[in-house]
Amino acid sequence: MGKLRLTLAVGDYDITRPLIDGTVTPSGIDLVVVTAPSPERHWRMMRRREFDVCELSLGSYVAERSAYGEDGGGLVGLPAFPHRRFRHGYVFVPASSGARAPADLAGGSVGLRTWQTTAGIWLRGMLAEHYGLDLRSVRWVAQDPEDVPRDLPAGLELARVPEGKLVTEMTASGELAGLLYPELPQQVRSGDGSIRRLFADPKAAEQEYYRRTEIFPIMHTVVVKAEIANAFPWAPRALLDAFTEAKRLAMRRLDNPRTVSLAWLRTLQDEEREVLGPDPWRYGWDDVNEQTLATFLRYSFEQGVAVRQLTPGELFWPATLDRIPHYV
Repeated sequence: MGKLRLTLAVGDYDITRPLIDGTVTPSGIDLVVVTAPSPERHWRMMRRREFDVCELSLGSYVAERSAYGEDGGGLVGLPAFPHRRFRHGYVFVPASSGARAPADLAGGSVGLRTWQTTAGIWLRGMLAEHYGLDLRSVRWVAQDPEDVPRDLPAGLELARVPEGKLVTEMTASGELAGLLYPELPQQVRSGDGSIRRLFADPKAAEQEYYRRTEIFPIMHTVVVKAEIANAFPWAPRALLDAFTEAKRLAMRRLDNPRTVSLAWLRTLQDEEREVLGPDPWRYGWDDVNEQTLATFLRYSFEQGVAVRQLTPGELFWPATLDRIPHYV
């Protein structure tokens, strides 16, 4: 009998490249790997279920899983997190704005990609919990339709952009008081001066946030079609082990300063480890990941992304949470 043949869709990152190039292969599985960027990859998985295994937006996965029971909408998760990102540097205002703190956005309209975008869930939760922004004091304006249709809790107002408009351009022109966006707007990348970051020193704000919360926000997890996990219950663990090994190899390669053309690579690594510890990109089931996910799930429920309060363990195939014994 041959290996189980599965399609895998992931982003092209250093920590996934060993899976992409075949350096790492899951035991018993023949992977056909498709590299696709966000949000295309999420859209194709959520609407068409095009892949057997997929790196998926945590927000979209939580929105869908919360609406179902054990079936979870036909997807089950693995505690592998290929993409994390601090988000203080992704709050924008018009260059002419007098806003200097998140609470200054109250009473205005603020743009989003979608309500369910993971970056937006994290940012809204953080701004409300740690920076005093009442989410009900803002009129939210989304660029794109939601992956999972959902009514928002009372008091939260969400509209779509007018036909032909872009939230980035509306921010630059001052039509919007602010913007929470997953990536840097073109106006910021080009340096045209029409949009600025709300946090003047986002790196310092992010490090201070981490020291207070010990949260390095998780953006994506990995999901498997439930029908595959049920038919081959060993496969989710094999996939998790492969993702873990791919990350280990990438981090080992990064430790060699000859592999990255950055003059101050070692200095940057030392600084990161001093703040975030030895393995900030940690996979698997531990107290740190559980607490990070619990915070995200609380934000998701409060914001109406999840229709019920999930616990972190509900997101994942049970066998991937087990601590397997080893000889010592």
